[in-house]
Amino acid sequence: MSMTISSPAGLSDEAIAQTLIAGADAARTSTLGRFRTQLAVDNKFSSGFDPVTEADREAETRIREAIAARFPDHGIIGEEWDTKDTTTRFNWIIDPIDGTRAFISGVPVWGTLIGLTYQGKAIAGLMEQPFTGERWLAVGGRLEHTHNGARVPAAVSAVTRLSQARTSTTNPDMFTGPHLSAWTELNARALQVRYGLDCYAYCLLASGHIDLVVEAGLKDVDIAPLIPIIEAAGGIVTTWDGGRAEMGGTCIAAATEQLHEEAMRVLRDAMLE
Repeated sequence: MSMTISSPAGLSDEAIAQTLIAGADAARTSTLGRFRTQLAVDNKFSSGFDPVTEADREAETRIREAIAARFPDHGIIGEEWDTKDTTTRFNWIIDPIDGTRAFISGVPVWGTLIGLTYQGKAIAGLMEQPFTGERWLAVGGRLEHTHNGARVPAAVSAVTRLSQARTSTTNPDMFTGPHLSAWTELNARALQVRYGLDCYAYCLLASGHIDLVVEAGLKDVDIAPLIPIIEAAGGIVTTWDGGRAEMGGTCIAAATEQLHEEAMRVLRDAMLE
């Protein structure tokens, strides 16, 4: 990343990128070192299943330390530990292992997510999948995708129609009530649907291999770090009603505006029936 000041409040793109990478580097020992081992798994829910492991907790701690060493006055919002409040307008967003279900099952579609928001808007983000050696890094509106350190071109596809769209959602169980009816209708119209990819689906969209990701029930840590990656690749990401997606909830990420508009229309019409 070049030394520019395209980010707000005088932060250089290089300083942001270095912090994101330092966080990913700090987390890697905790995550990759425990992947495909016999981990103890705790359940956050008394009913249902929301798994967390020692790797999640330790990785987030290490990421927080890397951020605090560089920007001690910035806020931090993480999946596993309490929010660190700030008097600045910057918050770092962390999901140390997005896709813990995949992680504990030995499936390499989980990833470490780290993002930066300014006044609530995501301005930079990173997703690293250390087992496959892949990293997507977006800062200053530019995307850098690497595989084992080598740069790989990344841009969204040119698909504009739902009937041609390779589509993904992590789990159909995330849809209930009107959301389920809407997803069922969209699913029937899409070219194909792949499940269980978590954050990896959004990065495959940014690389042109998936055209549409539709989800509900997201947390801010699930989506905020991915927004700059999708946008820097040329894609569009919003809530189902067209709003900013940083706070989570529903999400449509699409390769093109035309595809996004069609998906949003199908979902909206189905919920009105």
